[in-house]
Amino acid sequence: MQKQLGAEALGTFWLVFGGCGSAILAAGVPDLGIGFLGVALAFGLTVVTMAYAVGGISGAHFNPAVTVGLAVAGRFPSGRVLPYIVAQLIGAILAAAVLYVIATGKPGAEIGSFASNGYGTASPQGFSMLSGLIIEIVLTAFFLIVILGVTHGRAPVGFAPLAIGLTLTLIHLISIPVTNTSVNPARSTSQALFAGGTALSQLWLFWVAPLIGAAIGAIIWKAVGETD
Repeated sequence: MQKQLGAEALGTFWLVFGGCGSAILAAGVPDLGIGFLGVALAFGLTVVTMAYAVGGISGAHFNPAVTVGLAVAGRFPSGRVLPYIVAQLIGAILAAAVLYVIATGKPGAEIGSFASNGYGTASPQGFSMLSGLIIEIVLTAFFLIVILGVTHGRAPVGFAPLAIGLTLTLIHLISIPVTNTSVNPARSTSQALFAGGTALSQLWLFWVAPLIGAAIGAIIWKAVGETD
């Protein structure tokens, strides 16, 4: 299983480095910034590229919520859930560490929120904890439904990474103003560790909501879409 765990760590590294890196390094550059539209696309592209690169090795989860959701749906062995989550966390934290070194590499640099997730005063548009909880649950549930659907045996072969990446892009377009978009506890943890303060104190929501949403999405798919 070492190759699978290595692939998960590598893919999650790329997701955090590409997605959060675009937010930290490129989103707010005067005249040249990519804005939140660009950040949303960057997150989607990280999944598309790495799913094609290592999906055949590990299944390309890159997200503890996805791993849990697939296990709930009966698509992934429960005994591999914890090792996968550990590998994803390692990849995410390493990516955040590299981003921190890069982001602090100019005079007067401040990391600010470091692309962390939050609600209330930490929400990009001041949305409440309840808003953050609901949107993270709903979007993660639909993320799992899409993943389970496009990887089903009756789905067209070879297009799953594109559909999953585009779904993640859409998710970010919806929820960046609310929570700065998590749907991924590893991504939230890595950034909170470096941002500290409020990001760490609110991290619980970005574990609880995606895991609940993933389980709900898996249950819905088993009831509606998992047919012989």
